[in-house]
Amino acid sequence: MEKEILEPGYCYHIYNRGNNKEDIFIEEKNYIYFLSLIQKYILPIADIYGYCLLKNHFHLIIRIKEAEQLPEQFRGKIHQPFSNMFNSYTKSINKVYNRSGSLFQEHLQRIRIDTENYLKQLVAYVHLNPVKHKFTSDFKSYRYSSYQAYLSEKLSNLERGYILELFEDKENFKAFHNESKIKYEGVIKDIDEMDY
Repeated sequence: MEKEILEPGYCYHIYNRGNNKEDIFIEEKNYIYFLSLIQKYILPIADIYGYCLLKNHFHLIIRIKEAEQLPEQFRGKIHQPFSNMFNSYTKSINKVYNRSGSLFQEHLQRIRIDTENYLKQLVAYVHLNPVKHKFTSDFKSYRYSSYQAYLSEKLSNLERGYILELFEDKENFKAFHNESKIKYEGVIKDIDEMDY
């Protein structure tokens, strides 16, 4: 399958997982370090709309800045900050945990987000991911997703305004997530009850 080309002005769902499904986050400080690398490498080229970090994979929802807003060295090389970030993270993990080789699967996965409705669905999907993978039954309290930051008044690197506008307000944002969780749990229950 051909990979989407990262282009200025477009939204993308970026995700990847550990090589051979290996954990990419071993302890709490790894999550915090990964988020600091997003701030260092990705914020100069993109707005962050959402994220979720799980033990063996991650999800990012981003919008690449317009061409004229991009740092000159990355115009035409939008993929480079991602490569730099993953190389930096891999080197750090390899050093600290005495491992070698690739930490992530070979290619960064990315899907262009082409409608606002898809973007809304994706925001909820990413925030519900810890429930999907049974890390928690309460996505609202999961520490390594952007859900709580959307409800907070604290300063954030997230581009909250645009996303909250899509949902109209925080109450609708919460309601949409709760409804999505109920629908999702119904699908999981149906699958679990199937007789194989």
